Amino acid sequence: MNNKEFITEVAAKIAVTPAQCQKMVNELADTLSNTLEMDNEVVVAGLGSFETKQKKERVMVNPATGNKMLVPPKIVINFKMSSTYKNKIN
Repeated sequence: MNNKEFITEVAAKIAVTPAQCQKMVNELADTLSNTLEMDNEVVVAGLGSFETKQKKERVMVNPATGNKMLVPPKIVINFKMSSTYKNKIN
């Protein structure tokens, strides 16, 4: 399912226009992003939790050339699905 199909389906379910739904999804993403920048964790009941984690600096090998490269430390977002949602999918 691509973004347009997702927006159309959600908009139909909540009885709003696709443009209004797109705005809501954008605001949700912005709020999630801003909160993760400040607090490092967002919990959405029934869906799961998003948190940021610091990845350490590491050495990797380019499989094509065999050259070793240093990968700098970075922050990644981790999502942990709620058990309710896991059970629904399984």
